[in-house]
Parts: sequence; structure tokens; C-alpha cells
Amino acid sequence: MVREEIVDGFHNAPHRSLYHALGLTKEELERPLIGIVSSYNEIVPGHMNLDKITDAVKTGVAMAGGTPVVFPAIAVCDGIAMGHKGMRYSLITRDIIADSTEAMVLAHGFDGLVMIPNCDKNVPGLLMAAARLNIPTIFVSGGPMLAGRVNGKKTSLSSMFEAVGAYKAGKLSEEGLRTCEERTCPTCGSCSGMYTANSMNCLTEVLGMGLGGNGTIPAVYSARIELAKHAGMQVMELVKKNIRPRDIMTEAAIRNALTADMALGCSTNSMLHLPAIANECGVKWSLDMANEISEKTPNLCHLAPAGPTYIEDLNEAGGIYAVLKEISKLGLLDTSVMTCTGKTLGENIANAVNRDEEVIRPVDRPYSKTGGIAVLKGNLAPDGCVVKRSAVAPEMLVHEGPAKVFDSEEEAIKSIYAGEIEKGDVVVIRYEGPSGGPGMREMLSPTSAIAGMGLDKDVALITDGRFSGATRGAAIGHVSPEAVRGGLIAYVEDGDIISINIPEYSVELKLSPEEIEKRKASVELKVKKDIKGCLARYAKLVSSADKGAIINEF
Repeated sequence: MVREEIVDGFHNAPHRSLYHALGLTKEELERPLIGIVSSYNEIVPGHMNLDKITDAVKTGVAMAGGTPVVFPAIAVCDGIAMGHKGMRYSLITRDIIADSTEAMVLAHGFDGLVMIPNCDKNVPGLLMAAARLNIPTIFVSGGPMLAGRVNGKKTSLSSMFEAVGAYKAGKLSEEGLRTCEERTCPTCGSCSGMYTANSMNCLTEVLGMGLGGNGTIPAVYSARIELAKHAGMQVMELVKKNIRPRDIMTEAAIRNALTADMALGCSTNSMLHLPAIANECGVKWSLDMANEISEKTPNLCHLAPAGPTYIEDLNEAGGIYAVLKEISKLGLLDTSVMTCTGKTLGENIANAVNRDEEVIRPVDRPYSKTGGIAVLKGNLAPDGCVVKRSAVAPEMLVHEGPAKVFDSEEEAIKSIYAGEIEKGDVVVIRYEGPSGGPGMREMLSPTSAIAGMGLDKDVALITDGRFSGATRGAAIGHVSPEAVRGGLIAYVEDGDIISINIPEYSVELKLSPEEIEKRKASVELKVKKDIKGCLARYAKLVSSADKGAIINEF
């Protein structure tokens, strides 16, 4: 045990002298040392309140007889990083966060951990670290932002990106754009729809690593402070009972999370993060699991950007436990799994109530009979690609059209804003994958531009990059193999016909095998040669998207 190696015993007196230098008393060192991993910073809106969450967790730990010790984790705001080179650094922080947390914990002798994430890669990075370290751990997020209000309607960050497209198309005035800018993000917290951050905070509850309300209680509610105190107290119970992350995040729990993902209509980024977490837990993952579970799981929620409701509405409707209670009626969950509450999932959700059947549809009246995410395969993506089916207009579930090909997000944006994309087109953006990007940038700017210009029901987009949870429309990402590793997407030309059939899980480039081989022999792959630092290391080590863009396979 790490504590015995670092804190206890006469031979560790030098180490304890350094703890005394921190102002810790003999009595505090005799109590369990609880590491509090705080993602507080002053650049990410979802993290600006984490100092208060951290203080509340410290109070809870101390109330329950532990000694809290805080250290930091980094975080990138995907919204601020969107659409420029900064987005290359978002996904890679998932591994930086996991690695740096591992280093801090194993160097300093903690008995338990409280993870305080909120946005995007911060949540899966800390879940990966929790699984890797496997000492008693609990999560409490900073909570979601309240929805904005523009012209009497609720709004969120995806609406802001679409407003830019509307402005470029002449459908919104400069004054209207400024109004949206000032009113769309009204509070601290992770952006208010079912985007990546909220998806992963909600799935943390399902995995059993966060208390009820972790994913849905708004950041500005005092109930969020109470939740943090309870998390601080509960970690002491986990230490006492020696309940560890890999006791909780079992294969059954991960399947539960994927099932809830389908019911909630989570971000497609969950198809990167769940396999990465599973890998750290020693659980085998196949992208084919997504369609298997989707076929059995109804989509019960249409949260923004798929619909007009927001995380605050899901909270009022009963939260994640109410969603789980609904899908448990179909026998789709293993409710016997252990959770951080010290109780089983079944015990946690036993008294949950669905208080709004429009926010959480009952299982006999779902938005659709199948789940929110689909994995497509075909010659264009033999190892798979991913689409948020619940956010696709019905008329785009089946589509065939000519390709408009771009070798970067910037090229695509320029063409979209120039009005060069026509109804029926399939926009192809390549060399944006985990290795080729490198960093697998999110494509919220082009998809939002297409939606804002009123083309989301007429134009599809396919990329070896990824999408924000804020994306809606026929946006197909994670194409595997990616272009830089010889995937067929590297050989698509303008005018080639691409066929998409989401209900049948297929995506095909309509070319003969002879023509494909001819192109492979004549086209040189575009490998970026000016990449340095952590991006260069990432490009060499990262797996394909269908495996979760992982660095270390265990």
C-alpha cells in the first residue's frame, strides 16, 4: 500500500517532516490522507466554480475524519479551442491528465481520492486515472451551466455557433449576433446541452463513480455544494470498506453506461472515452457493442442540440436515476453492480421518479426504438465510424450524394462560408484523425455553419476527425482507418458518390475495386512534418478512433 511506503513507520520520518512543512499535524497524518484532484482554473467556464466545490469536498472529508490534500489537474475548454490549432490539444489532454494524476498519487501516499472534473477530456482523463490507480475514489463534477435566454427561448453554445452560420448567410443581423453572444452562456458550468462534458458527467453516475445528481444538478445551485460535501464524506466510507474503482467499473457497469448513453442521446465522443476507460479497467471493448446495445435500447431524451430541453430540465425531471429507472423496466441494465454509494445500482434507483414524461419519455413512448448513437461500416470505414443518430433529421437518415473533399477543417469552413456547398453534397474532411491531425479535432464549426445556413437537412459531413456533442445533423465522424494511415477516405475525390444508410449502419464509397486500387497506387498520403512536442509524440503512439484513440493498451 502506498501510504505504508511513504507515510507510516520510523523510516518515513523524513517524509513526514515534509508533510509537517505543509502545516499538517501529527493527528492529521494519523488520519486517512485523501487526495483531492481539483480541475479549478480561470479560463474554462465549467471550472471557474471548482474552488467552491473543492472547499466543500475538503469540508466533507474533514467532517468524516479524513485529511484532505488538494492538487491540480489541467483542462482545456473545447469551446474556446474550437476551430483553430488549439483544438489539436484537447483530446491529448485526456492522457496528460491521466498520466499526471497517476504521477502525483503514486509519489505522495494517498489513501483515497476525490476527483473534481467538469469539462470535456477532464472527466474521462480522471476516470482513466482512477481505474489505473485503483484506490478508493469518488467523483463530483462542477455541474452544468443554466441555459441561456434569447428572444424568450432557451439556448446554448451550439446555438451560438449556428448563429455565426446564420449571420454569414445573411439570416441574422450583427445586432442579433451580438445579442446571442451576450446571452447564450449566462452562468458558470459545463455547457447546458447534452454535449461531451455533460454526457461524461452523467455517465459517471451510471458507471457508479459519482453520487446521484453528479451529472445534472446545475453549477449555480447550492445543492451542488451539498453534493460535494457528501462526496467528501462518502470517500471515507469507500476507504473504510476498501471499495475501489475496478470493483465498481466492471464490464457490466461499462455496458450499463453504454446503454444509458443510447437512452440519453449522449455525445459521439463517448465512443472514444468509454473504450479508453474500459481499457484502463482491463475490460475488452468492441465498437460493435454500440449497435448491439442500440438495437435494444430506446432513445428517451432529446436534449439540446437534438431537441429543446436542457440538462437543467433533465435534473428537474428526476435526473439520471429516473432515466435508469425507465430503461430498467426493459431489463436492459445489470442493477446488481456496486457503486460509490456503497449500494447497488438497483438500490440507488429504486425510489427514482420520472417527473416529466416529455423530458424523459417512458419506455413505451420513446423518441425512437433504437439508441442515440449508431456505428456505420462499409468500404469507406471498414473499422467503423460514428453518428449521433438522435440528432439527425429523418430525411437525412438515408442519403446519397457527391463528395466535396477537403484536407483540413479550415479549407472546409472557407468553402462553406463562400457558399460553395450545395444541397445533396457530402462534405468530406480528412487528415484530421488522432494521428493525422494530430489530435482529432472537433468539427463543430463546419457542422454549425451548415446548420446555421439551413443546410443540415440536405448536406452530410464525413470526417476522420470527431464532433462536439453540440453537433447536430448527418455528421459522421471517427472514420477508421483514418486518412494518414491509408484509410479509403484518403483517396476520395470531388464528385465521387457516397451512400449513407444510418438505419442499416452502412457507409459506402461508390467506386469499383479496380479504381480504388488505381488511386491507392497513385496518391501520396499527406503526413504533417512540422509537428513538434507532445503532438509529435501523440501522433506516433495513438491508436485508431475505433479503439478509443488510446495511448497504452492494457
